[in-house]
Amino acid sequence: MGPPRLSSAGGLRPAAAVARVPARHSSSGGGLAMTSILLLVIWILNIYKWVLIAAAVLSWLIAFDVLNKRSRAVYLIADFLNRVTEPVLRPIRRILPNLGGVDVSPIIALLLVWFIQDLIVRNLL
Repeated sequence: MGPPRLSSAGGLRPAAAVARVPARHSSSGGGLAMTSILLLVIWILNIYKWVLIAAAVLSWLIAFDVLNKRSRAVYLIADFLNRVTEPVLRPIRRILPNLGGVDVSPIIALLLVWFIQDLIVRNLL
């Protein structure tokens, strides 16, 4: 028997008699698998954040003629980044009003990714 503890009724009970709350992340296969999947999703979202940033920077470099899109390497990188980011950015661009040549959809997408990551992390803890 361990040291006495207060029960919910206010009286003292032995420590062994106090009901134990099960751990949120038990070592059973289901909890561990879900945690692993959520960590994988967070990892993928981290990579996607960098892809969004790279696409935005590359579009600025192309717009200011720092990089030539006729170059095969630049074209391939720009095409890849466009194919990966456009499915997320297109619906955001449809919702946002026209800001006169300034595209803030990558910023909104980054905020959404950070929000989703925060939700996942809060549920993991």
